[in-house]
Amino acid sequence: MKIINIAIDGPAGAGKSTIAKLTAAKLGFIYVDTGAMYRAMALSCIRNHVSSENEEKVIEICEEADVTIEYKDHEQCVLLDGENVDSYIRTEEVSRMTSSISAYPKVREKLLFLQRGIAKNHNVIMDGRDIGSNVLPNADIKIYLTASVETRARRRYLEQKEKGFDVNLEDIAKDIEERDYRDMHRDCAPLVIAEGAIVIDSSNMTIEEVVDEIIRLKVKAEEG
Repeated sequence: MKIINIAIDGPAGAGKSTIAKLTAAKLGFIYVDTGAMYRAMALSCIRNHVSSENEEKVIEICEEADVTIEYKDHEQCVLLDGENVDSYIRTEEVSRMTSSISAYPKVREKLLFLQRGIAKNHNVIMDGRDIGSNVLPNADIKIYLTASVETRARRRYLEQKEKGFDVNLEDIAKDIEERDYRDMHRDCAPLVIAEGAIVIDSSNMTIEEVVDEIIRLKVKAEEG
């Protein structure tokens, strides 16, 4: 039976992880959150008090860090040196560090082999910044999921408030704009709309509507 890969790219806060996870559950696919793997690397740098601007030290920390993933009932758990760090990698501090260190080629190389290996052996939905353009250029379905800065900032603000973090909406919007610029202008695997990708703007769509659209695209692809 043919293995199917679905690649979802897009800017920060577009809802990629939430939508990819729900879609994977409905299709019985494995969900691969590549951003969480980079976040684990970023968390290791933070814990070791390494500046994101110190490329040499960042690479040293990332080469020493053991980042792996486990699956339980099709749910991904990210392990850093054997510790499940899912509950520590969604802060704004980790987000900023992730955006900076993910621009370093050596950091990306460390995780690329693992990501491609998973996709080769399983039906997967993989989301990130360069999945369709770099990690899985031959994916059966490529999606570029986006939304306005205002929409993404509001979503992130509500998410952080629900977790008990003291955050400011304007600061989050500024961080998102700055991250968009870094992600789109980095030298290594920048955020782009991959060749053949279908653009979905979720600004005025519900999560369920986006999930249904991706499933429709998957059925259409199978029908040829």
